[in-house]
Amino acid sequence: MKFSLSREALLKPLQLVVGVVERRQTLPILSNVLLSLDGSRLAVTGTDLEVEIIGHADVVSADEAGEVTVSARKLLDICRSLPEGASVKFSSSDGKAQVVSGRSRFTLATLPANEFPSVDNGENNIEFDIDAAILKNLIDATSFAMAQQDVRYYLNGMLWEVSANKLRAVATDGHRMALCDAECSIEVSELTKAILPRKGVIELSRLVADEGSVRVAMGSNHIRVNGSDYCFTSKLVDGAYPDYDRVLPKGGDKLVEGNRAELKQAFGRTAILSNEKYRGVRIMLSNGAIKMVANNPEQEEAEEEVGVDYAGDELEIGFNVSYLLDVLNVLKGDAVRLTLSDSSSSALVEDAADGAAVYVVMPMRL
Repeated sequence: MKFSLSREALLKPLQLVVGVVERRQTLPILSNVLLSLDGSRLAVTGTDLEVEIIGHADVVSADEAGEVTVSARKLLDICRSLPEGASVKFSSSDGKAQVVSGRSRFTLATLPANEFPSVDNGENNIEFDIDAAILKNLIDATSFAMAQQDVRYYLNGMLWEVSANKLRAVATDGHRMALCDAECSIEVSELTKAILPRKGVIELSRLVADEGSVRVAMGSNHIRVNGSDYCFTSKLVDGAYPDYDRVLPKGGDKLVEGNRAELKQAFGRTAILSNEKYRGVRIMLSNGAIKMVANNPEQEEAEEEVGVDYAGDELEIGFNVSYLLDVLNVLKGDAVRLTLSDSSSSALVEDAADGAAVYVVMPMRL
């Protein structure tokens, strides 16, 4: 295998795929990337057996086609350390790969390409195109609510629901929930559900750009997203996602509207003196104002008051301030709406002008 290309052309696909390559591996080949040259197109593949990413680059000269695997981190570090605009010549033979640029020469160990695993794909049930910016917004609006290491393994991921002309993303960790809808042209006869694993969601968010469109293909045990210069494939989580519709609070009669930036700053300041472990903040609602109080075991106290659009009965309720701040950080609009009913019921938080995303935060006893 022999080819040459610019440093930047090789660096880009390496940076795309290196996120899924695990440093500490039980299988040594999983810390490698697979380089495949077909014509003038170079494919760079990384996988951890659950998620696979293929990045593409065009080579300047393709002298000999073939495929080989080399250490992902070492090749990336070599490319990063070379001067900008440098030309890179790559060749491999007899279990070694050579990277030459200017007066620099590196010899890397290789492993056979036929031992490199690929993520099992299977049949595609549905395929559709969606704007990359819309998909990125959908992921970013909900991914923060995914669980991290929950024993209910299906919560350590994100639910995608595909129905006619609509894609919905749902994430929850049992304490808060995020739900976001996006419209796109999808022709399906029945509701299709898929749970993407947490790592796959994070990598996909990193890959998807803000422009162009991507092609999404979903099967019974995998999902694939094709962009202009990458192909992302992930296994799906095998499990039943909880009925999120039951969690959505219904019939809340206390509507509060306020300035998102003001509330975010006030909650941020109050959080400084909240209990570091439980992060509890007491909220007192009265006509035209919302008051926040936090205290900690050292008997310190923070108090803030923000003017809001509210007329109704007084209410006192406790929340984990981190959960509220997470929601206020992903909302884009100037005004935010909270819907509450009583001190033991969840709060519904949404953008006052755009109802595409809704957030549920469970209360806590203080």
